[in-house]
Amino acid sequence: MVTKTATKIVTKAAKPAASAKPVKTAKTAAAAKKTLIPRRAVKAPRPALAKPFTSEEITEVFKLIKGATSVELKLSVPLSDQRATIKSIGLDPVEAQPRQAYFFDTPDLALNRAGVVVRARRIQGGDADTVVKLRPVDPSIIDPDLRRSAAFKIEVDAMPGGFVCSASFKGVCTGQEVLDVTSGEMPLRKLFSKEQRAFFDAHAPAGITMDKLVILGPTFLLKAKHQPKVKDFDRSITMEMWLYPDGSRVMEVSTKCLPKEAFQVVADFKAYLAGHGIVLGADQSAKTKSSLEFFSARLESDQPVSK
Repeated sequence: MVTKTATKIVTKAAKPAASAKPVKTAKTAAAAKKTLIPRRAVKAPRPALAKPFTSEEITEVFKLIKGATSVELKLSVPLSDQRATIKSIGLDPVEAQPRQAYFFDTPDLALNRAGVVVRARRIQGGDADTVVKLRPVDPSIIDPDLRRSAAFKIEVDAMPGGFVCSASFKGVCTGQEVLDVTSGEMPLRKLFSKEQRAFFDAHAPAGITMDKLVILGPTFLLKAKHQPKVKDFDRSITMEMWLYPDGSRVMEVSTKCLPKEAFQVVADFKAYLAGHGIVLGADQSAKTKSSLEFFSARLESDQPVSK
């Protein structure tokens, strides 16, 4: 996935003293009338609208969706629109589940450049999950043995003006195990399954092993699910708010569907969002990229300056 304030300025003519009689002239009357007219509200510029896909991009998306196991439709909401979006959709912020996301990469983000994402996530209640993700991928060249694993999935993420297909190997662990890794009491590789580690080794750049990765995080986030009470959109919507230590934040509204439902759900989701005044902007802030770049920059700034 705007509340815009506009100030109307009204200047009143000063009242004359009680003993004095104002002298009216055509010039003073016109001036008085002008000062009493509110100035036109100045509106902040709206975000640039997302451009529609080209015919070639539509063909490419169709091929990717055909080979995927699921499709997720995502919308990053500009900072100025976030409060209005929450109110418009009817999300209850109190019901949001707190989480912590840790990413692992080299200090210069070599994994990210290679399209590999390694993440662990603590979830309220003591649970946690992990993922090793590769993107972009071509579903047609994925090993059939991987497809048979219940922990492996191929998903197309579609957003205004863009799309990407990813392959993910998921795992589960405990929140305490994530804390043990981030405190240095347990090696990172023990947080992931044998299959996840093999997937990482197959796609990580040469010479980069899990023991060479640094901790980038945590990023605190809130996740909430909402079931719209409208007949024209009957599937669950997810909202995630990623909060960074410097006060910046990224809000994303999304919904998932099966590949065969994708094109109909895209049309329904767009209509639903438009009906709630939510603009499909061209600037889509990626949560993972934002987290990696934020903590990588912080890591660099914390390094001692050589003399």
